[in-house]
Amino acid sequence: MQRPSDRLPPLDLLVTFEAAARHLSFTRAGAERFITQSAVSRQVQALEAELGVALFRRRHRGLNLTEDGLRLQAVCSELLARLRATVLEIRAPARRETLSLTTTPGFASLWLIPRLSDFTRTHPGIDVRLDASFEMRRLGADGFDLAIRYGRPGVVEGRQVFAESIQPVCSPRLLKRLPLAEPADLRQHTLLQVSSMGAGGMPVEWGPWLQAAGLPDLQPRSTLSFSGYGEAIAAALDGQGVALGRHPLVDGLLRSRKLVTPFQGRTASSRAYFLIVEPSARARPAVQALEAWLLEQAGQRATHGGAGQAPIAQRRSGRAAQR
Repeated sequence: MQRPSDRLPPLDLLVTFEAAARHLSFTRAGAERFITQSAVSRQVQALEAELGVALFRRRHRGLNLTEDGLRLQAVCSELLARLRATVLEIRAPARRETLSLTTTPGFASLWLIPRLSDFTRTHPGIDVRLDASFEMRRLGADGFDLAIRYGRPGVVEGRQVFAESIQPVCSPRLLKRLPLAEPADLRQHTLLQVSSMGAGGMPVEWGPWLQAAGLPDLQPRSTLSFSGYGEAIAAALDGQGVALGRHPLVDGLLRSRKLVTPFQGRTASSRAYFLIVEPSARARPAVQALEAWLLEQAGQRATHGGAGQAPIAQRRSGRAAQR
């Protein structure tokens, strides 16, 4: 008997294909699905045999989707996201609700995590799953309800919740060992910098700040470069050098005096932080609660953080402001 042409392939094959198509990697798809790379390859081959078409172009350095693969990926991503959301609602309507939020590692560790206990305390029964990654997640397809993203206005979508400003920061202990009364004194210090933050991140570099300070050719005693902003701040906390503090990320560390600002004033950044809510999740009361809480926390920071910028000349002439 001939099979009906509209007969659906097994769901497991479609789920594995969607993961492989999203990552363009059988290895990463296998890690997500808790199966081996070879098992992913076999399932994709079985799906291709079932459909009678090639879904991937297998190249020496990676995978590309064929035209049929692109069409199938678009449908699978949408339908699997809707199916997962519906199953969650049906399976546990009276149990705890889990919200999924994705953001950058720096924002997660320095700003969000220190505040999350307030949300869980005031919203019992709502759990938060936090994904700290530079990878640009597709909210619905990847199972996320909200995202806080970092980038340039007009490039990153969503509601801007923070404008970013920068200024040098260091440990109070460092100032006791080495003078740092004006920007030129940075010649005697180690500068901490972020050399790369992954495909979705933005490198934090000293060049623009030194240019604005009138010291474009300044050569520090040494530099330490890190792959992530959190590591650079950890080194600053340990007294290993001077980092570029990004407000609002370092505001809490400044209030607690774990870090201090040797020069007064801030320099405005061209980047900002944006809140994005997955459209199909917005109707859920728990998602609305987390969105409102995030905006409230942002408003408190803006109200109490003193976000104004001072001219660069003030930084160049001011004595150390250890506050």
